[in-house]
Amino acid sequence: MNRDNLDFGNGKIGRLFRTMFFPTLIAMVFNSLLNICDGMFVGHGVGPDALAAINIVAPMFLLTTGVGLMFGIGSSVIASIQLAEGNVKSARIIMTQAFIAGAVIFSIIIAMTALFTKPLLYLAGCSEALEGLATDYLLWLLPGFFFFYIQCVGMMLIRLDGSPKMAMAIQITSAVLNIFLDWLMVFPLGMGIAGASIATSISCIVGGILVLTYFLKFSSTLKFYRLKASRKSLLLTIRNVGYMAKIGFATFVTELAIGVMIVTGNYVFISRLGENGVAAYSVGCYLFPLIFSLSNAVAQSAQPIISFNYGAGKRNRVGQTLRLSLITGAICGTAVTVVMWLGAPLLAAIFLPSDTTAFGLAVHGLPLFGLSSLFFSLNIVMIGYYQSVEQAARSTLYTIMRGIIFLIPAFIFLPAAIGNDGLWLAIPAAELLTLITIAITFRR
Repeated sequence: MNRDNLDFGNGKIGRLFRTMFFPTLIAMVFNSLLNICDGMFVGHGVGPDALAAINIVAPMFLLTTGVGLMFGIGSSVIASIQLAEGNVKSARIIMTQAFIAGAVIFSIIIAMTALFTKPLLYLAGCSEALEGLATDYLLWLLPGFFFFYIQCVGMMLIRLDGSPKMAMAIQITSAVLNIFLDWLMVFPLGMGIAGASIATSISCIVGGILVLTYFLKFSSTLKFYRLKASRKSLLLTIRNVGYMAKIGFATFVTELAIGVMIVTGNYVFISRLGENGVAAYSVGCYLFPLIFSLSNAVAQSAQPIISFNYGAGKRNRVGQTLRLSLITGAICGTAVTVVMWLGAPLLAAIFLPSDTTAFGLAVHGLPLFGLSSLFFSLNIVMIGYYQSVEQAARSTLYTIMRGIIFLIPAFIFLPAAIGNDGLWLAIPAAELLTLITIAITFRR
């Protein structure tokens, strides 16, 4: 294994951050391209209704991502601090407990989703016209959920183990496989929306297996640890899993908030603009992972550096990393905003035929939607910082503000006040209000 030889406690902050950031960014961009290609193949190969159906299912996939990132962030923060204190055994126990927790939780999630598919879809804003397509997509997606969790947790811990390039390679492999299988199953094989879902499940399974292979065969410091089958060990596992969830809960709420954004948007768009409105909104939702991925790449790259130095008591290095991550987040957010302003017709054409009503709605709305990028990026960096220094309550509060407290009223009141443009401006407004709140409290 060609390791990156990272010294989180003494290496230059700029070099450490770049070594973490660029592989993470490349992997995140590939994941974003995966979402874009998935939408492109489905939108052109199956139709706008299929695109809208995937948008109905998206919150359930986000729940999977949220749980995975919650335990990934939580276990990585705690393990970083343990490693800074020289306690390798505790770091390995934390890692093992994170994977066990996922096995239990996702067994329950998959079973409940299979049993209550129809009620869950209608809860997410489904209509009768979209029910069949959404059901096909969701049921074929279930087998990949568990392995996708492994991949989410594994990416964080592989980077902490000193192998950000290996994490990048696994994510790229999974994404490229998904893109190829999407094309194969939607176009040559003509399997429709079910084919797109099967492609996603297969790529998730492959990514999860690669993560497990890394920790079983190639890891440097973080390895699986055999837990004792005793009452004391069980209680310790429950306690540690609870603390991981507490630390990473803001990340879970971030994914949940994206789900709330999609569900609430589905309701208001379909009530004012019908199925075409949901299809247009789904273009923005397909592009939103690009915004999230860039911001999350910054936060995830800074996290092990901040957590390790926080555990080692080196607060000046924590501050340096925070400043660098805020500058990087601002650059990434601004770049995405400019692209969505200038490239709205091209972006909409990726997903929708240009002669459809949904296409026109998307071209008009995407520049407004893109205003959220800068505010969102800075919010995610700050929320990630608070998670990294064990301020779980603060990070969770800000996440709830941007994803629920400010967002839902914005979706309700802005369209009533300024018309349909308010549908697209609700998300930027919620992000801006949250950023103002964070800036005021941080200065205090």
